[in-house]
Amino acid sequence: MLDPNNHYIKIYRSQGRSYHELISFEDTDQNLRPALESITPFDQQPVLDLGTGTGRLPLLFPEIRFIGLDLHIHMLREHQSQFPYGIRLIQSDMRRLPFPEHQFGIITAGWAIGHFISWYPTNWKDQAGQVLGNAMRCLKPGGWLIIIETMTTGSKTPAPPTPGLAEYYHWLEEEWGFSRQVIQTDYQFESLDQAVAYVRFFFGEDLGNMVRKNSWVRLPEWTGIWSKQLNAQEESND
Repeated sequence: MLDPNNHYIKIYRSQGRSYHELISFEDTDQNLRPALESITPFDQQPVLDLGTGTGRLPLLFPEIRFIGLDLHIHMLREHQSQFPYGIRLIQSDMRRLPFPEHQFGIITAGWAIGHFISWYPTNWKDQAGQVLGNAMRCLKPGGWLIIIETMTTGSKTPAPPTPGLAEYYHWLEEEWGFSRQVIQTDYQFESLDQAVAYVRFFFGEDLGNMVRKNSWVRLPEWTGIWSKQLNAQEESND
């Protein structure tokens, strides 16, 4: 059972607009889309986006048809407001995907699975493994599963921000066979006061105070992208 008082859960359940405003300042150099396209062309539609939130990934590819899935209806409502032309959104748990086998050529999960490390500290591998197993089931042979997670915010160099995330990233690479690339996705705010306010809202007082101390209107951030292709051998073993 998720703790309703958890900082991030409260945001996802009730503060979608402020969250979406925050991420509008992210990836100022627009590095994320080219990094994703270097893995595989995003021309296989629809793309399934797990933990879609308010639409960060679908908004990167406005010409591509996405299906967005998220547990939190508040985030999906904000997501819907960003797409006047409409997008298929599903409220569901990404551990139990409501799709038959081999439906998607690309499945993405951005800044979502990593929360399990703090939400389920005693059995996060079981919880995350359910997501990965279900995603692989829903991939077409030769399809790609792409996972995006933080490699820290507020540092000049990339690194997993917690020991738990470091273990999770190692698990993805060593036990699941994912490949990793790291890109810079800095936030560019309009003023120092704005930067401090948004950073405190999502990341907490300590990082907000660091932003103030360093006068970071441009906040350094690093993002990891893990990718794995479903090959014929894995498909035959499902």
